[in-house]
Amino acid sequence: DSVTTIGNSAFSGCTSLTSVNIPDSVTQIEEYAFHKCTSLTSVNIPDSLTTIGEWAFASCTSLTNVNIPDSVTTIGMGAFESCSSLTSVNIPDSVTTIVGFAFAYCDSLTSVNIPDSVTTIGDYAFYNCDSLTSVNIGDSVTTIGDGAFYNCTSLTSVKIPDSVMSIGNAAFAGCTSLTSI
Repeated sequence: DSVTTIGNSAFSGCTSLTSVNIPDSVTQIEEYAFHKCTSLTSVNIPDSLTTIGEWAFASCTSLTNVNIPDSVTTIGMGAFESCSSLTSVNIPDSVTTIVGFAFAYCDSLTSVNIPDSVTTIGDYAFYNCDSLTSVNIGDSVTTIGDGAFYNCTSLTSVKIPDSVMSIGNAAFAGCTSLTSI
C-alpha cells in the first residue's frame, strides 16, 4: 500500500535531514511532521497534497523556498513559522485563508503575493517578517487579522484593496519604514 499521510511529529527534530521527496500518494502532512528539522533545505510537495498541518515545517531554519501546489487547500496554523532562511513562497489560488502565524518570524522573506482566492489573512500571519519589503494583497481579502504584519520593519508601502472590511488590532504596528498606504 502507498503512503497517504505523513503523521503527527513523524520526522520532528530530525536535525540531520537535508531533503525530503514526498511521493504523489500523500494527501496530508499532519501537525509537527517536520517541525525543527533544522538542516532541511528542500522539500518536494506533490500535486496530490491537500493539507499542510499545524506547525508542519515550523522552525525548519535552513529551508530556503517552498512551492505549494494548487492541490493544497489548507495550510495549518504556524505551518512555516520561524523558517528563518525562507526567501520565497508560492501561495496557490486554491488557498482561501492564510492562517494565524503561518509565516511568522520568516525573517528572510522579502516579498509575498497573496492571490485573489484568499479572503482572510489570519492573526500574526506575517508577524516579525522584518525583511519583507513588498506585499501584494489580493482583491478578495476581506479581513486582515490582528498583528498580521506586525513589526515588518522593511515594509515601505502597502495597497489595501477595496474588498477589505476589517483591519485588526496592531495589524501594521511597528512597520517603521511604512511611508505609503
